Amino acid sequence: RHHVSRSHWSVSVRQGRGYKGQIQRPNREKIPLLEHKPSFDVAVIGGGIVGLASARELILRHPNLTFTLLEKEKELSLHQTGHNSGVIHSGIYYTPGSLKAQLCVRGAMLTYQYCQKKGVPYKKCGKLIVAVEREEIPRLKALYERGQVNNVQDLRLIDAKAIREKESYCRGIMALDSPNTGIVDWQLVALTYGKDFQEAGGTVITDFEASDFKVAAESAAGSAEGLKYPIIIKSSQGKEVRCRFVLTCGGLYSDRLSEISGCSSEPRIIPFRGDYLVLKPEKNYLVRGNIYPVPNPRFPFLGFHFTPRMDGSVWLGPNAVLAFKREGYKLFDFDTQDFVNAVSYRGVQKLVMKNIVYGMGEIYRGVFTSAQVKNLQKFIPELSPSDVLRGPSGVRAQALDAEGNLVDDFVFDGGKGELGSRILHVRNAPSPAASSSLAIAEMIADELEKRFQL
Repeated sequence: RHHVSRSHWSVSVRQGRGYKGQIQRPNREKIPLLEHKPSFDVAVIGGGIVGLASARELILRHPNLTFTLLEKEKELSLHQTGHNSGVIHSGIYYTPGSLKAQLCVRGAMLTYQYCQKKGVPYKKCGKLIVAVEREEIPRLKALYERGQVNNVQDLRLIDAKAIREKESYCRGIMALDSPNTGIVDWQLVALTYGKDFQEAGGTVITDFEASDFKVAAESAAGSAEGLKYPIIIKSSQGKEVRCRFVLTCGGLYSDRLSEISGCSSEPRIIPFRGDYLVLKPEKNYLVRGNIYPVPNPRFPFLGFHFTPRMDGSVWLGPNAVLAFKREGYKLFDFDTQDFVNAVSYRGVQKLVMKNIVYGMGEIYRGVFTSAQVKNLQKFIPELSPSDVLRGPSGVRAQALDAEGNLVDDFVFDGGKGELGSRILHVRNAPSPAASSSLAIAEMIADELEKRFQL
């Protein structure tokens, strides 16, 4: 697995546009250089795949401007980007003409081109969306038509015999075959975006948790020119960075970043944990490519699936349960603030009441491995509980409105006044954000240019 050392992603400080040197790799004790309050034209907050892709796109478009990317962890891409299933989605599921459909189809194409150019390993292992019940066939055919309208290439409906030819151990009565669905290590892709950003002159600052935004006093109305870098971003450790404009791509904390900057608190981010099982290595022969169920229209992002990984393992799942900590990857992880924020929110209360039976089922399947395996056996009957191990977990940043509705589209947000007019928050970049990341970055850069007239 590709590994980037912590020092590679440490601070390389530039003062304004006069920086001409190479990317520095200072020792950890040199990080307090931040006390010199480095200044930049644009600060991007969030070192996940959307923040890194956006920072890369912006610096490539505007090489004469100065950019920094601020990440609260000591390394990049540790959360959603580093915990997802690794699928390159092709764009089948999304409403024709919608932003998600357009971005996913274009994003998948750009991803393959990028990986080819950069030498990032990937596999076009394909995907079968399998109907195991007769009542699923109309939905499967509707998915095929939707994929055709979305311009997803080489889709075809196949029968039970053709399913077995592609996946020897899979049983179904009809399937949608998507040969251009692939797999990749998204964390490696994101780190490669970060490398591009640094090589173009961008500055990555890790261990910087943005905790406050304010306007420098010197930029008060009435000053002759105002301050060139009027926005001060302060970290939880008291360090400061100055800039002209801010882009936040905070993922699980996007709502809190909006709140502390004086912008809207909604939509609220509610964390959902997904727990995977992993096939024992000697059973990996059971799965060749991605095997997915026909999606439930009420919960299109849920459903157990089989996903081969770039390291040769096979993940099964996930379930989806409300997490009591925004970065809670273990069953009993708990954070008081995250828990209170979630359960006191009217949107969560309404969501739970509307889906209490389904939610209890997800919790049960998360606790009892045999219950998950029972669902998976609908597709691969040879699978048994003894063939699986408990695997990793991820936490999804699900945007939710006050009526308990899942927000399924992109949400941008700014504010008013000197501070709010200089900030663009990416409040919701829904799945498949990784597959769409290069296309999302183009859209975000367009939005930033329009708002801030870069």
